[in-house]
Amino acid sequence: MINATKKWIFLKISGIILVPLMIWFILNFITIYDQEYFIVVNFFTNPLSKFLFSLFIINAYFFSALSISEVFEDYIKNTKIKNVANRVLYVSAVVIPLITIILISIL
Repeated sequence: MINATKKWIFLKISGIILVPLMIWFILNFITIYDQEYFIVVNFFTNPLSKFLFSLFIINAYFFSALSISEVFEDYIKNTKIKNVANRVLYVSAVVIPLITIILISIL
């Protein structure tokens, strides 16, 4: 299978998965927005919330990295700059969700 086809399929699948996770996050964010600190911490210490939020973060960064890499492919002409930009993007798409998940699991 061609790389561009794989990226397109992964974009569509991750977008479909991202929609219900985004709805779940928005609804829960609305409920904890003006709450006290302990209620917010209680939300993020709930195992189901931790799991769903971790999935949301991983999927959101995966989706955004794939989308932004397509922009790099289309608009950056210099191959070296394009490769460096993609590598920095992919490293940050792994490191940032990993740090977020680790910090949430500490709670």
